[in-house]
Amino acid sequence: MPLKKLTVLGPGLLGGSIGLAARARALAERVVLWARRPEACDDAMKFGAADAATLKIEEAVGDADLVVLATPIGVMGDLTAKMAPHLRPQTVVTDVGSVKYPVVTQISHLLEGKARFVGSHPMAGSEQAGISAASKDLFEGRVCILTPVEQTDPDALRQTADFWKSLGAVVRTLPPLEHDEIVAQVSHLPHLVAAALMNHICANGPRPLEFAGGGLRDTTRIASGPPTMWQEICVTNRDEVCRALEGLIEQLEAVRRMLHNKEDANLTAFLKRAKHFRDEMNFRK
Repeated sequence: MPLKKLTVLGPGLLGGSIGLAARARALAERVVLWARRPEACDDAMKFGAADAATLKIEEAVGDADLVVLATPIGVMGDLTAKMAPHLRPQTVVTDVGSVKYPVVTQISHLLEGKARFVGSHPMAGSEQAGISAASKDLFEGRVCILTPVEQTDPDALRQTADFWKSLGAVVRTLPPLEHDEIVAQVSHLPHLVAAALMNHICANGPRPLEFAGGGLRDTTRIASGPPTMWQEICVTNRDEVCRALEGLIEQLEAVRRMLHNKEDANLTAFLKRAKHFRDEMNFRK
């Protein structure tokens, strides 16, 4: 049975894609999008990501069956506090934040006795931003990690899992702290590596880029992501990102030693091991 009302807070790449996917799959009788700016509301309607768009938080979340926080993680707490009085106890609230422990802790506290919260993190997106980059197929075949805690309502967890599956996602479950540790390795670290590589190559100007090929393009694509958003993500997950960076530095130091000491066999083994793990990955094309 479709939801009567699905509310998405935030009309960016993820929020817009949720709206497009939900409408394309008829997952809700009504999809409502909330935004801070009138222009964003207009864009949501223009791109077909919602049946209605509003600047009023109470209008957006009132009578909603499911509310998705698709805003930057730094504003989720304030936004939750503002919408909490207008939610029903049976309403399920989830999010798309890339860091989970602080988000789950804060929002669970704010919604205690007012609504049912389940943390979510769809591993989907691109270096592009904004609703103009949204796609109804963005979540197809992608992993969405749910991060329940001891007090998570089992029925809310099931509803949230069903929702993401209906958007085409493959649902996995992790405790919030473990999520942050793993995602620091597979998402936050790669972004910083791509940024560091670009800054290193262009330290004396962009001329080396005139000679670059597809390898550099593929390796550094994500460095084009929104800097403010990624700064916020890395700062929020600071400890785990620092640990991931320390591990990477150890790997780079090992490679430097192999080259300096002419350990050619060890370098070959290093590269073979990396190729093996990379070949085992099952990326969506």
